[in-house]
Amino acid sequence: MKKINTVRFGELEIEEDKIVQFDEGIPAFEDEHEFVLLPYESDSPYTFLQSVNTPELAFMMGVPFVFFPDYEFQLEDEIAKRLGIKTAEDVLIYVLITIPGGEIKNMTANLVAPIVISKRTFLAKQVVLEKSKYTTKHRLFKEKEEK
Repeated sequence: MKKINTVRFGELEIEEDKIVQFDEGIPAFEDEHEFVLLPYESDSPYTFLQSVNTPELAFMMGVPFVFFPDYEFQLEDEIAKRLGIKTAEDVLIYVLITIPGGEIKNMTANLVAPIVISKRTFLAKQVVLEKSKYTTKHRLFKEKEEK
């Protein structure tokens, strides 16, 4: 077990084999390599990606298929091999979520750069999709029409 400190969740004990390893870090956070997945709630589509070494660094993520059932992309064979992904059952896919101005109704998902994690090895990478139809700001909830 390893103890980590977090701003949002306080001190936590985590199993070392559950630490998610980003060999290259995450774009704009290249020095951050170790994270832990902390579910928002047990049956929630939301999860936090909490840095093991920086207490104040946590990203909100979501399971994209809950909000965007048609979401799909092709993972390059080289990346799958490097992460130890052999089958579709080996992989977890998340997208980073932003809450502009703290307004939950305005939440957006970055579908152009999913987080790909191997369930077997806990190796991970944020994959930037080239020539994608997706953007960095897909709304999770439709805007309500004004009456």
